[in-house]
Amino acid sequence: MTYTVLGAGVMGLAVAAELTARGATVQLCDPHERPGPHACSWWAGGMLAPDCESETAEEPVTRLGREAADWWQARGVGVERRGSLVVTPGRDRAELDRFARRTAHHAMLDAEAIDALEPGLERRFSRALHFADEAHIDPRAALATLRDGLAAAGVPRVGMSGDGPVIDCRGLAAREALSDLRGVRGEMAVLRAPDVHLTRPIRLLHPRHPLYIVPRGDGVYMLGATQIESDSRAPATARSVMELLSTAYALHPAFGEAALLEIGADARPAFPDNLPRIRQRGATTHVNGLFRHGFLLAPAMARMTADWLLDGTRPEVMDDEDHRQRRTA
Repeated sequence: MTYTVLGAGVMGLAVAAELTARGATVQLCDPHERPGPHACSWWAGGMLAPDCESETAEEPVTRLGREAADWWQARGVGVERRGSLVVTPGRDRAELDRFARRTAHHAMLDAEAIDALEPGLERRFSRALHFADEAHIDPRAALATLRDGLAAAGVPRVGMSGDGPVIDCRGLAAREALSDLRGVRGEMAVLRAPDVHLTRPIRLLHPRHPLYIVPRGDGVYMLGATQIESDSRAPATARSVMELLSTAYALHPAFGEAALLEIGADARPAFPDNLPRIRQRGATTHVNGLFRHGFLLAPAMARMTADWLLDGTRPEVMDDEDHRQRRTA
């Protein structure tokens, strides 16, 4: 039996890698030879931050996300386990207290402790939350590592699916079969700032313009924040880019001298409650709805998909027609 995985974004590659590792025969169906800007996974931040995400996400996101760092590392991806740091301007101290109440597994740091942990912030903040168990990866390198691993294992890329079971991981492209799937637009920028020296993801809390900054090495940083209810894949707007850059400047003035390397935008697939789903429709298994948690939840979703297809173990995120009808009623 050959399993055909539709889509070579983070979800499709993770499912293909998990099935292949368990001895299944897999083929990957995607029009593109390599990962690239055609997929929303390309524009991800790569933060493996289940505890920070618990500020707004449901409990399964945090619990299932704890699998991510070990899964990525086991597949040869470089995982930086330096934790996450959450800061806020002095005038917005209440935002940090609110974030602390809504999350767990963190330590409150004073200025001296912040300086010891992240001297590149140069004592600009008097308080911070440190989530020591969190990690981050370079998402583009991670996609390439999975694709290279599949190629080395003999997994072919095909132009169209044939007979046999299909696992549809195409994100928003699967909306013709998943009518309740919607797009959530995100925008990002990549800067080269050699005068900024940060070693872990930094989240700057702000009532209107929150920001996260993820180091990519060699003075390169990814900036992200926007979350817009839209399936538009148009280029990033000037307003969004100005907000990203001005907030980064507030975090560290040296970002004002940074070189702007890249601006990107795409729409991520999400269901109404922002939780992922596995749906079985005949011979097709749909795995979708990662929302903003692609690299965080893809490992657990891939594991559950393989358990279902190979062992018959029903996933906790399985969502069949009868269940949805009961929930709607």
